[in-house]
Amino acid sequence: MTGGRLRTWAGLVVLCMGGAGLGTAFAQTPLTLEDAIRRAQGDTSDARALASSIEEAHARIQRAQAGYWPRVDLAETIQRGNQPVYVFSSLLSQRRFTAANFAIPELNHPDPITNTRTVVSLEQPVYNAGLTRLGVQAATLERDLATATRDTARQDLGFRAAQAFVRVLQLEANVRAADAAVTAAESDRQRAHARREVGLVTDADVLAVDVQLADMRQRHIAAAGDLDVGRLQLAEAVGLPLTASIVPIRPASRPAPADGDALVQEALTRHPQLLQSSIQLQLAENARRTARAGLLPTVSLQGGWEFNGATLGAQQSSWVFGAEVRVNVFRGFADSARTTEAKHAHARAIAERERVERRIELGVRGALTQFAAARAREEAGRTALRQARESQRIIRDRYEGGLATVTDVLRAAEAALEAESRATNADMDVILQTVALERALGRI
Repeated sequence: MTGGRLRTWAGLVVLCMGGAGLGTAFAQTPLTLEDAIRRAQGDTSDARALASSIEEAHARIQRAQAGYWPRVDLAETIQRGNQPVYVFSSLLSQRRFTAANFAIPELNHPDPITNTRTVVSLEQPVYNAGLTRLGVQAATLERDLATATRDTARQDLGFRAAQAFVRVLQLEANVRAADAAVTAAESDRQRAHARREVGLVTDADVLAVDVQLADMRQRHIAAAGDLDVGRLQLAEAVGLPLTASIVPIRPASRPAPADGDALVQEALTRHPQLLQSSIQLQLAENARRTARAGLLPTVSLQGGWEFNGATLGAQQSSWVFGAEVRVNVFRGFADSARTTEAKHAHARAIAERERVERRIELGVRGALTQFAAARAREEAGRTALRQARESQRIIRDRYEGGLATVTDVLRAAEAALEAESRATNADMDVILQTVALERALGRI
């Protein structure tokens, strides 16, 4: 093969490899922590289910507002029989009653008659002690409660996505650490073999290094498998296809918050759980007013048009209008029990609001403490990692000089890997505690 053809084939191979790399790069999905939270709160099936609950609440408001409008019913019946009262009333309704129908035999043993009856009825509430208005207010409060409940659930969805996001970052760091540990173990193995060749170490030392290398490779395989599962869980949490190649982007470090009291006050003004308890209190007050309104009279207008005839084409019309006043005199003490129930429910809602306020303050102050502890662990972990790596370097140099055993080398390698794992966990915990603080403040 000539040099020109060789260069051509080499160029084609490089081009194909580059194209494959570009295809892989284009298939990857970069994802920031903010995007993960936003997608979890809006692009998942759980988020869509929460949105549907708000639409349900809107429909309940419209249903409650129907009490302001008149009720109109249309009924069509066809009957046939010779029951005396039925025949008598049907003939009157059809305006076909004659003097002959007063005959005693005719009254007692009438001939069968068919009656087609069309009724249009109307009822318009005029006064019901504000029950319709209270019902609309209750439905509106329930809509607001559904919104606050949705916001609380959205916080849970966002935090779950953040946990999955941080988990993938942590597993990626574990894979990198395991890969570095394998590389270091391979280097130690080569060094041990070289020393055995010159008679400085025994076969037992080489075998111990081989066991260490096998263990590091097993850890690398396990870490890679955990990372694949973590990516699947992250894709599910943010509503992406499970086959998506997600590349999480590590968020920038945030400064520690200074004024805890100011953060508590912020949470007490915006947290959705506090809004929920406030709406529950308003609903309890609405129930108290509704219970009292049930003791008052109601007034309504009623009317109807009626058409009766032997056939539809022969019907005769009639109408009736009137008003009804209904007074609640006695219902077996149900009204007093309902009033007592509403009173205690209102007291319970007040206590619940106080409990939520204290729980929110506890959550904020606890999140601040956990954030500060995570920052301290992060710094301590980095320091310990630097020391472990330096100790590993020194022991390797001592091993080269014959001043340390292979056991010292293996122990130092294990200590360095453990220190890196703790440092990674502390580093990821800072990110997660940052999201936890945002959740405690009601910001996500």
